[in-house]
Amino acid sequence: MAASFARSLRLAETTPFSWQAGLLFLLAGAGLTVYFRYEKARMARARIAEANKGIGKPLVGGPFHLTDHNGKEFTEQDLKGKYSLVYFGFTHCPDICPEELDKMAGMIDRVKAKHGDVMLPVFISCDPARDTPEVIRRYLAEFHPDMLGMTGTWQEVKDVCKAYRVYFSTPPDVKPGQDYLVDHSIYFYLMDPEGDFVEAIGRNFTVDAAAKVINDHIADWKGKINKG
Repeated sequence: MAASFARSLRLAETTPFSWQAGLLFLLAGAGLTVYFRYEKARMARARIAEANKGIGKPLVGGPFHLTDHNGKEFTEQDLKGKYSLVYFGFTHCPDICPEELDKMAGMIDRVKAKHGDVMLPVFISCDPARDTPEVIRRYLAEFHPDMLGMTGTWQEVKDVCKAYRVYFSTPPDVKPGQDYLVDHSIYFYLMDPEGDFVEAIGRNFTVDAAAKVINDHIADWKGKINKG
């Protein structure tokens, strides 16, 4: 019995496919599986980003002229250099905008934790008659200090909504104290550091899921990106 066991050990040691080789084979296979899954996901994100750039005129985004909540002029050129996350809303919104801005605050923190200060979060008002720069500044202070608010004339806001394919229903000639409804599209628009549209993030995304989409796109970026 002992001699038979010894022969088995010698055979295991001399066989070309030992248990160590088998373990290495399994580990290599698992590593390749993870790598190919990552590459498949990365290539899918790249296809989305490239398709959303369109041919010629961009599908989403383009020239605009607004005023930020500090009273400074802001155009599409100011979005370049970092990723930007653009949301359209209004300060008198009773429920949806506060919920989405809370989510936006969570996205900002998760992106900063992973990549640093590489994303500009932008809130564009769809209600220029009531949303002055000071009103927006006070409003956004309740959500996150990194958020930058935008407003403008009725025509300027209409133009930027058209550029981003956002539904805009605010009447043009609102009188002081007049009551009216404001309706708008509910998406976050992710733009890359060159100002090109990357992906739209809808209400169905949780904070973690939305932050993962953003972080993955940032990780894929090969160009220059400003920090700070």
